[in-house]
Amino acid sequence: MRRGFGYRRIGLLLERRGMLMNPKKLYRLYREEGLSVRRRRGRKRARGTRRPMPLALMPNQRWSLDFVADTFGASRRFRILAVIDDCCRENLCLVPDTRISGARVARELDALVRIYGKPACIVSDNGTEFTSRAILNWADQNDVAWALHRPRQAAAERLHRKLQRQPARQAAE
Repeated sequence: MRRGFGYRRIGLLLERRGMLMNPKKLYRLYREEGLSVRRRRGRKRARGTRRPMPLALMPNQRWSLDFVADTFGASRRFRILAVIDDCCRENLCLVPDTRISGARVARELDALVRIYGKPACIVSDNGTEFTSRAILNWADQNDVAWALHRPRQAAAERLHRKLQRQPARQAAE
């Protein structure tokens, strides 16, 4: 028997082979053999503080990071890392790839710091994209505050919707 199978699934497999068994008896035998389904671990959540968003009054005071995802025509998915300066609404970088790791995000942030300077604060949603050790270590090493928020509609998502509407407009013209 497979260790990851629960007693109900084992019961179905036995039924397919023609062996009918009372579920209570099957459960008793299952427990006597010391079998159990492994418990799943909880979702990894981003660390950081939830606090009111400070207004960005000057450039490099606050950057927003978010991922947007889309698919190519043949249903191949790709993601885009969008980094936006919240004061002037300038799009600092768009990094497209099929897979973007935390270490890659940290490298891209290092490149942006060399070009634009270090931000005072980086804001992201509470997504699992920003929970890697590479991201958290980067924020600690560069002494950048990392704030979490639940945006109604992040600037990167607005940009994504705008990009999706453009081909439709061009086809209409």
